[in-house]
Formats: sequence, C-alpha cells, structure tokens
Amino acid sequence: MAGEIALKTAPADFRFPTTNQTRHCFTRYIEFHRCLAAKGESNECERFAKYYRSLCPGEWVERWNEQRKNGTFPGPL
Repeated sequence: MAGEIALKTAPADFRFPTTNQTRHCFTRYIEFHRCLAAKGESNECERFAKYYRSLCPGEWVERWNEQRKNGTFPGPL
C-alpha cells in the first residue's frame, strides 16, 4: 500500500552512552568514598552519594558496603 509507514529503530550513535550504567555506578560509588576519606562528611561529597544512589541497585551497594567493612572491596578506595 502506498500509505504505509516503515518503522525502524534509530541507528546506534556514539554521542549517547549505552544503557548499561554499571561502570558509571561503580565509579560514582568509589568517588563518594574517596571524597569521604579526603574531606569527611561534607556537602561536596553528597553529590556523589546522590549519583551512585540513583544509578546503583541497592543490592550492589549493600554488598560493596559489606566488602569495604571486611577489607575485600575490589575497587581502589
């Protein structure tokens, strides 16, 4: 039919990040804890907390907190 519209998905575009935000989540978590270590409880660190809390699943944060307490956290703090 002449009136049909062909629907297609937009092609991949390097300007937009992927939907997998795992590395972003992990990096923000590390930045928050590095900030705490350097500056203590400060408003500057709170923005990193907001970032990782919005990106990271709660289960991951709980596991990472446990690993930090046990000294087995895999990231560079």
